[in-house]
Amino acid sequence: MLAALASAKAEPVAGPLFAHYRLTLEPGERTEALGPFWVEQRRESEQLIAVPPLFSLTTDAATESREFDFLYPLLTLDRYGSEYRWQLLQLLSWSGGRDQDGDRRRRFTLFPLYFQQRGDDPADHYTALFPFYGTLRGRLLRDEIHFVLFPLYSRTRKKDVVTENYLYPVVHVRRGEGLRGWQLWPLAGREHKEVTWTTNGFGEVEVVGGHDKAFVLWPVFLDQTTGLGTTNVARLRAVLPLYSSLRSTNRDSTTVLWPLLTWTEDRERGYREWDAPWPLIVFARGAGKTTSRVWPFFSHAESTNLVSEFYFWPLYKYNRFQTPAMQRERTRWLFFLYSELAEVNWETGARRERRDLWPLWTWRRDFNGNTRLQLLAPLEPVLPNNKSIERNWSPLWALWRAETNPRTGASSRSLLWNFYRSERTPDSRKCSLLFGLFQYHSDAQGRRVRLFYVPLSRAPKHSGHVSEHR
Repeated sequence: MLAALASAKAEPVAGPLFAHYRLTLEPGERTEALGPFWVEQRRESEQLIAVPPLFSLTTDAATESREFDFLYPLLTLDRYGSEYRWQLLQLLSWSGGRDQDGDRRRRFTLFPLYFQQRGDDPADHYTALFPFYGTLRGRLLRDEIHFVLFPLYSRTRKKDVVTENYLYPVVHVRRGEGLRGWQLWPLAGREHKEVTWTTNGFGEVEVVGGHDKAFVLWPVFLDQTTGLGTTNVARLRAVLPLYSSLRSTNRDSTTVLWPLLTWTEDRERGYREWDAPWPLIVFARGAGKTTSRVWPFFSHAESTNLVSEFYFWPLYKYNRFQTPAMQRERTRWLFFLYSELAEVNWETGARRERRDLWPLWTWRRDFNGNTRLQLLAPLEPVLPNNKSIERNWSPLWALWRAETNPRTGASSRSLLWNFYRSERTPDSRKCSLLFGLFQYHSDAQGRRVRLFYVPLSRAPKHSGHVSEHR
């Protein structure tokens, strides 16, 4: 391997043909060759081998994980211990592993046509060939789905609620614990759920509210009562678009000529709101919420933990979320053209930041104070913190890289895939230029200069620190 060859040569740099160096932001080493087209990196238990943009392979012995990308996002493999998943354009996928009971399961999907699962427990087996016939379990936000000539017939189950559909979504019949309902959509439908009780994780009995729901000529005539058996029974009556009314212990809302005019009083959160029409013009006042919005000209919304505002959307937008432990702020101009993100941990005082100017550069600072600047960045501002982008695509257009580690005092700079590269630590200075034809190295042993790989001078060892004069 290239890194093994380089280790015997005291970190040579002859970029962009070849460069081997220590990482600046963390312990480890990296080898780059043939410009951006070969990368090998080791740090602690993790190893990366990449030929951007063709493929990359990352392995971590400590976590027993492996990530493989081929022409990302065309083909990927993720493995963590015994669990794995292959995918091809999110349409063709294989996955498997063990569940919480230790049973092995294997899944194959050709979305949206074919679904299959096999495992140690035959009760978990299923096969589905859409739209003809099949059964799925734990897929598409349902515990179980069974269909025959969909949409002619289908049956879904989520917890105890079973819904049978005929000519989906026209006719359905629904049943569950204390629940009965039917619909002939969009003509009429009705559903009733009785008040039931459940035991929470602390062994306490809790009330599960009931409801009555009905519609005629959906969505014109709606009649819904929810929260039956609780302290907040809510009743909704609507004849859309003429009028709708919601009345409950905690909240009242009235709409006339929906969505032109809406008035809301939220007694639980402590505010009143007027919408004319929602969401274009909104004004809310109260302890729980303050909003002034005339879209797309301006908006300012503020609640207990949130602040959001914009001017001439999407020209400028600002969001802030804060708790006693942390704060997160984000400012954007024209979506992703320019973006600033800052997070503060109030308990430790640590701060993390990120700034992007699409497609020119991206800069980030982590909670340890490490900083990294990259020019160019056509995908990073749109898909931030995407490791596959960083491994497979970023090396191609990262014309300039600058990294600084304040804890160790180390820093590095790289131009055109190490055509020019400099490194600094508190005890040494290094510089390489023009495929390594010019090299400079200064440390406690003295200064060394090479030109066309020929040593020109070697300064004697000094007893003091390295001179700052160059």
